[in-house]
Formats: sequence, C-alpha cells, structure tokens
Amino acid sequence: MNVRIESSWKEKLAPEFKKEYFIRLTDFVRQEYKTNIIYPPAGLIFNSFELCPFDSVRAVIIGQDPYHGAGQAHGLCFSVRDGVDYPPSLINIFREIESDMGYKPFPSGNLARWASQGVLLLNATLTVRAHNPGSHQRKGWEEFTDSVINALNKERENIAFFLWGAYAQKKGSSIDRTKHLVLESVHPSPLSASRGFFGNKHFSRCNEYLLKYGLKQIDWR
Repeated sequence: MNVRIESSWKEKLAPEFKKEYFIRLTDFVRQEYKTNIIYPPAGLIFNSFELCPFDSVRAVIIGQDPYHGAGQAHGLCFSVRDGVDYPPSLINIFREIESDMGYKPFPSGNLARWASQGVLLLNATLTVRAHNPGSHQRKGWEEFTDSVINALNKERENIAFFLWGAYAQKKGSSIDRTKHLVLESVHPSPLSASRGFFGNKHFSRCNEYLLKYGLKQIDWR
C-alpha cells in the first residue's frame, strides 16, 4: 500500500502498512471522507510526520483526538490553524509555558513552529468526524500510533515524552525510562489543569534534559 507520509517515517513504518488492521483502517477512513465531514483535511492526516522526520524528533507530545470543530484541526495535536481562537487546553498550555519559561505573547495557536524544531505532535487517533469526538477511535489508528511510539522508543535515545492525562500515560506506559525522559501530569483541560498541570514545569525540564545530552533546546514560544 502506498501511504503518503514523510519518507523517513514511511521507511520505519513500512511493516504497518501491510498489516490487516491498517488495510481495514484505510478502507474505513476513505469511506468516511466520502460520506461525512472529517477533520483534518485528508491531505493533513500525516502532517505531524511531514513536519518532524524520524531522526529529528527530540520531544513527543501525545494527544487523543483531532479537534472536531470547523477550521481547527490540521494534523498536529493541541494545535490550530493561524487565526483560529485558542481552544481551552491550548490556552492552559500557553499559560504554563509563560509561568515556566517567561514567554509571552504567543504569536499563533499553530504549533508547526514547534514541530519544525523536532516536537512530534502526535494524536492517538488521526481523524475524527465533525462535531463527534471519539468517532474514529478503535478503528485502527491507536495501533498505528502505538507503532510510532514503539519505533521511537526502541531506535532512538534521549527523547522527552509528554504524557498529559491518564489516556496519554497509558499509551506511553511502555516507554523505556532509562533511555528517555517521561514527563507526566494531569491533562491541560480546564477540568483538570488546576490539579497538577499548572506548575509541572515540563517545558523547562525538557530543555534541561536536552541540554544535558548536548541536544538543541526547543524554543517554546
């Protein structure tokens, strides 16, 4: 199966594209785009990989679903297109960065500027039906994105993994903490951010870790 994804990821994930679950997933997603409004636009499903090749990854932020409102999702978790209002979780992420790093103001909710520095902004599920959160869960995306995490875990070293909330923590439970930095807290959602997301200092801790291993730090502005 010819999957249109960045070349280094295409090589690393090639075995997945031949598996039965991925073939079923592809059939399902194609049909969904034909019959429903699906986000992100089809050409941006693998945007996080396009902007962040395998050997460039220095940090991974794990989300759950793409945003399901019009004009928001563009293939990067927690990110929205330029000019789109910041969703509540992203507001809280920026609030924590300001507290932790002193950065303000933030130019846009488009986090492609992070991806281009080696931050893989990975949703567990890469597509969603409009206004129907969770609608593409348990169709095969989770298995695919598990393979992404496993490849990074096994073949790379000294990556900072951000696991916010129980869902992300479960998804990242197999990460080798002797090889990588695992940063865990509650989710930045307004429902939980005040119970441990604020003050977690994950962004400065990530940069301190990268510096320790002689890696370029990330500009979180």
